[in-house]
Order: sequence, then structure tokens, then C-alpha cells
Amino acid sequence: METEYALACEELRAAPRRWLVTGAAGFIGSNLLEQLLRLGQEVVALDDLSTGRLHNIEEAVAASGAPADRCRFIEADAADRDAALEACRGVDIVLHQAAMGSVPRSIEEPLATYACNVEGLVSVLDAARESGVQRLVYASSNSVYGDSTHLPQMENRIGTAQSPYAASKRVNEMYANMHRRSYGVELVGQRYFNVFGKRQNPDGPYSSVIPRWIGLLLDGQPCRIYGDGRSSRDFFYVDDVVQANLLAATAEASATGAIYNVASGDPTTLNELFGIIRDGLSRTRPELRDVEPLYEQLRAGEIRHSYADISRARQRLGYVPTHSLAQGLERTLDWYTAH
Repeated sequence: METEYALACEELRAAPRRWLVTGAAGFIGSNLLEQLLRLGQEVVALDDLSTGRLHNIEEAVAASGAPADRCRFIEADAADRDAALEACRGVDIVLHQAAMGSVPRSIEEPLATYACNVEGLVSVLDAARESGVQRLVYASSNSVYGDSTHLPQMENRIGTAQSPYAASKRVNEMYANMHRRSYGVELVGQRYFNVFGKRQNPDGPYSSVIPRWIGLLLDGQPCRIYGDGRSSRDFFYVDDVVQANLLAATAEASATGAIYNVASGDPTTLNELFGIIRDGLSRTRPELRDVEPLYEQLRAGEIRHSYADISRARQRLGYVPTHSLAQGLERTLDWYTAH
């Protein structure tokens, strides 16, 4: 029996559309770009290259096997109204991924976080409305659950935001809901949990834990765990983010106007995660077999435990995660080792 995702892919191949992917030079955006091109779609890729890399777009186009002219790149900030209008012209569906991520970075740069995350979404929403875009799917975050202690985390139970990043994503959800009610554009929000996979940047002080640890271990550098390592997260592979976006983009109109958790639904502690990464790398780098992490004080704004209830996405979108943590990490480790 074919899955909802397989059927959605067949539908797109049969009736190609024109898409806008904002943040297309980033980790998630470039993976979305690659799959859309592989399915025969035409894509406008928007990115200001402040954190994304043009190489990611070039690699995604090459990996898809699609003609280069099926992807048009616009180097601009999503918050730039003129650029957003140009990017939305003639577009059927928008996948809005552009954002300034990282809780620690948002604490250090709250104004930049607001400008990128909130003003960027508002700009794209308005451009999509004016351009007659059929549907817009936007990325939110599990950080909006804040200090809620309810586990697993469900879409209708949120707490108080614990960082400027979390606050910006909550404001985005509220603004998107207002926009839908005011203008009737079909909108779908997706609360990403801890995504990992190819093209995730391992460098810099704000990089995510999986690529950072992989890079440090390969370079023979110590890995730090903030807290006692028993904090848990819902790690899931990037292919499942791609799946969730395409399902949301092609679902019946009745599934729009909602927010969905996008995750695996299973918690993993940081200690467990470190062990899996170390053991995976030690197959080709045996000197890593006995490496241990360094433990430091828990950082401000960090949530102790986080994992998702994904039943809403299963029932209304047909979302079914396709990779376990071990399977996703195996593919990710292979990619980082090769690159």
C-alpha cells in the first residue's frame, strides 16, 4: 500500500508546480530544494547567504539531476519587501524556512532574531497574499513549548517562551493565524524538533549538537555536554522534514490552518546520542572508541526535556517518519565523513 507521501510525490510529478523556498541555501532549505527538483518542480530559491551557503544550492541542484534552469536563485533578505514580491511572482506554493536559529544566539542578538524571524515571515506572508500564492507552509519550532512540563508535547499545550528565539517563533504562529483569518491564504505551521542530516553546518558557536559533535570528534577535539547529559531531545532525520513539508503543501484544504509537530516522537538523551555518534565514527576511526564528553553547566534558555506527540500530523497529513535515529545517523555520518 502506497503511503500518503508516495502519493503526494506521484501527484507532483504528474502536475508540476512553481515553488518558492526561502532559506534555500541553508540545511533544511537545500534538502527541500533537492527533492522538489528531483520531482520535476520549478523552484525559486531565496536566501541572503548570511548563514546559508551558495554551495548548498549548487550541490542540491547537482544531486537532483534536474536541469539548472529549473532553479532560479535570488540573493536577498526575506524581510526585503521588494525581493519577497519578486520571489513570489507566479509561485503556487511557498515553503518558508528562512530564520535565524539558535537559542544562545538569540539571547546574544535579540534584535537581529526578531528582524529575521518575525519581519521575515510577515514580509513573505504579505508578498504571498499580494501575489496570489495558493498555500504557504512555514517553519516554527518546538521551542514554543517553553517551560511546559507536559510530555509528550502536544500542539494545544504550550508554555512560556524561554528565549528570544522561542518568542519569535510563537509570534510567527500568532501572526500567521491572524493572516489566514484576515486574508484567507491557506497556511500550515510546522513545529520542528531536533532535525539533523546532510549539509547541516558543523562550524561556529551556534551549530546544532549533532554536526558539531561529528566535526569535533573527526578533528580530535573535545565535545561538551551542557548539564548532566540526561536532558532529552526528539532527534529526527531531515528527509522526514522534507516529507512533512510536501505533505502539508499538497494536503486537502481542510488540513490547513493548523500547526503540526514534526519529529520522530521518541526521546533520546544527550548521553545516548553521544554514544551512538562516537560508536558510529569509531568503525572507521577506532581511536575514538573510548572518548568521553566534557560536562559543563546547563545554558540559559535550554529546555530540559522535549519530545513530540506526532499523532495530529499522522492523522491529518499522513506523516510517518521513515528513518530511525540510528538509520538517519548512519547516513549522516557517511556524508560528513565523505565531505
